[in-house]
Amino acid sequence: VLGRLCRRQFLIGAGTLLVTPIASFAQQPTRLVRIGVLIAPSASNFAARTDALRAGLREFGYLEGKNTLIEFRSAEGKYDRLPELAAELVRQNVDVIVTAGTPAIRAAKQATQSVPIVIAAVGDAVAGGLVASLSRPGGNITGSTYFAPELAAKQLELLKEAFPQTTRVAVVVNPNNPAMGPTLQAVESAARSLKLELEQFAVREPPDFDGAFVTIAKKRYKTAVIIDDPITISNARALADLAVKHRLATAGFIEYAEAGGLMAYGVNLIAMWRRAAFFVDKILKGTSPAEIPVERATRFDLVINRKTAQAIQVTIAPSILLRADRVIE
Repeated sequence: VLGRLCRRQFLIGAGTLLVTPIASFAQQPTRLVRIGVLIAPSASNFAARTDALRAGLREFGYLEGKNTLIEFRSAEGKYDRLPELAAELVRQNVDVIVTAGTPAIRAAKQATQSVPIVIAAVGDAVAGGLVASLSRPGGNITGSTYFAPELAAKQLELLKEAFPQTTRVAVVVNPNNPAMGPTLQAVESAARSLKLELEQFAVREPPDFDGAFVTIAKKRYKTAVIIDDPITISNARALADLAVKHRLATAGFIEYAEAGGLMAYGVNLIAMWRRAAFFVDKILKGTSPAEIPVERATRFDLVINRKTAQAIQVTIAPSILLRADRVIE
């Protein structure tokens, strides 16, 4: 099911991979550029990604405080705030909006059909109805996407391979995210083929985390999959700490393993946010977003946190360890 997910490449789009210029040689903008950034999680939890965007912009000659003004808007985890924040950016007359995650992208799309929108990262831009196609996105949106449903299915598959005796898996998911439908369908399909029983546990915001994990533990689950979502990504450490506290063997996204989760299989979101600067530059230099193909992430890494394995006293199958791109000791 996941043979097309290659783990040894970078971001190669529907078109040609372009090399980012060195800042000193980049063409400087001739006027003040206003860039809007719209995110669902808290700004502090998203800092690494927005810092990556800034770094990418500098390489193209966009210097914050000199020739570039960046307007940040964060919903602080409250999805219902996104439409007004998007409308606020439009009223600020930004030249382009950079955003990520289906809820925020949809809010931006509803707020404007004229201001260009750059997707830094999203699970499935086509299935989510955000663009018409990867090669010809149409409208005012372009950017980067990855295969969220396939990634979640792969995480479940790896969890079963790591712990062959597993028969029941908890699924930690934010049901408020409209992109969850295809992802959950892919996970359920994988579960049937692996003969696994699944149960979903909702986490709409951080106050839900503790209760969800207490319930998972009371129901005697030993394994869980943490589904990729702006809320779960930006609170990866809190989720990882709870999994360790309840001695759960878990699989999730890259930041989750880095924060203390047991296993991860996913994309490098920091690199995707940095790459967003390429799309911003193309648009500001006159190319319509409708004519810029959406890029697909093609690098997927398997990360194992051996320190966490020791903490929860589990042994991971050697076949998984041998295939890991990175092992956190």
